[in-house]
Amino acid sequence: MKNFISTLILVVLMAMCCVKAEACTGITLTTSLGYPVPARTIEWAGNDLESRWSVVPRGYRQQSWLPDGTRDGMAFTARYGYVGLAVQQAEFVVDGLNEAGLSAALFYFPHYGRYPDYDDSRKGRTVSDLQLVSWILSSFSSIDDVKRAIADVDVATIDPRGSTVHWRITEEGGRQVVLEYIDGRPVFYENTLGVLTNSPSFDWHLTNLNNYVNLTSGPVSTSKVGDMNLAAFGGGSGMHGLPGDVTPPSRFVRAAFFQSTAPKLMSCEATVMQAFHILNNFDIPVGIQFAQGNPVPDIPSATQWTVATDICNRRIYYRTMHNSNIRCIDLSTINFAKVKFQSQPLDPVKRQSVEMVKIK
Repeated sequence: MKNFISTLILVVLMAMCCVKAEACTGITLTTSLGYPVPARTIEWAGNDLESRWSVVPRGYRQQSWLPDGTRDGMAFTARYGYVGLAVQQAEFVVDGLNEAGLSAALFYFPHYGRYPDYDDSRKGRTVSDLQLVSWILSSFSSIDDVKRAIADVDVATIDPRGSTVHWRITEEGGRQVVLEYIDGRPVFYENTLGVLTNSPSFDWHLTNLNNYVNLTSGPVSTSKVGDMNLAAFGGGSGMHGLPGDVTPPSRFVRAAFFQSTAPKLMSCEATVMQAFHILNNFDIPVGIQFAQGNPVPDIPSATQWTVATDICNRRIYYRTMHNSNIRCIDLSTINFAKVKFQSQPLDPVKRQSVEMVKIK
């Protein structure tokens, strides 16, 4: 059984740790009334992640997987029920919301983070990085509670060859932090900007924004060079020079400017839809992450799904590479004291639905 679990974990991690596939883009919109709507994309170019949603009731007990392939790590029981979107396994929740209004999400963070060295004598206090979101959503209602508890927990990757990750945690009131492990220690950054991508570290991305101090929304005024009058070819010329590639630094810059120029809408639902429109700009065609001549996986897109969370109304909205129709899970309709643990594929049928227009 141990060999089976070890093999399963290895397959999962090999699929998830391919450098070509690491890309996630997160934004956070705010309604005119101050309600936050965190949203993000998740990408893997290597294979279909077989993603699923999971409903976790209060009282549900989980135990973490460990680097040695056993499921003998930290055990935790859900104080709060939650709904999450998971990859490969129902317990590997990478984005979710609990009934107390706390949202948490995992983003890849290769080459720059470092977890504490794994100590077998502390396995009862060790949680895998792919289950930290589940632990947060199960256990806490505020960022300060997470910050107090994290000091007594070790985080480990299931496979030492796996990429490190970092996390975004958002409260209903709008406060958001980024958690990164730097030199084996947890570091929290207050994320008033609301944007997150991947490496390098979060503070580096904030500094890098200064390279784009010249960018502005709207048009650029006409100018004159010698006797020649110069005018912009079209709208949005103030953003000329915005980086267009799909590296994490460039996506961070684009996300920051797109988010900051978005008008504030009154309703959470309208803001959710606005988030999906903005994140359209971050869909990654699967082919561009592979060199010419290399085989490209048979999947529709490197952007496997996009999610937006209405924390105020306790709703999670998502769409996938297989079906761009937006679907919604309403946590307010779930009795987390009575519901059973359940998990289902995000796409029961992997096919884009098409609505035929009937002409009379």
